[in-house]
Amino acid sequence: MTDERKSELATADLAATGSQNQATEEEIPEDLRATRTDEETSLLPADQAETLRRRWDEIQGNFVDEPRTAVEGADGLVAETMQRLADVFASERSNLERQWDSGEDVSTEDLRVALQRYRSFFNRLLSV
Repeated sequence: MTDERKSELATADLAATGSQNQATEEEIPEDLRATRTDEETSLLPADQAETLRRRWDEIQGNFVDEPRTAVEGADGLVAETMQRLADVFASERSNLERQWDSGEDVSTEDLRVALQRYRSFFNRLLSV
């Protein structure tokens, strides 16, 4: 795949390839395997996640009296949550990229740490 093609990758491409590119746990070196920590369990701060959950509960509670309004509210809340996650992703990726993309003089240790941070972020994405 060329660099030009990588920039054109879309979610439809990812969905079409399915799990072809996923490594099994046995294929990943043990020191690079994921270990879950509290910081990996959520992409949003606990207070934001709780606020979103409360809003969801309110929307769901209004369904009996106002079903259309509840569904519209759910759609808006999901869209807002997805936007927040996209913002978090962009920020995290930018921070990670700054760590390893500082030229050819980056040490192997710096790259190892960057890979660990990518792994942590990847696991947080999967926990969504």
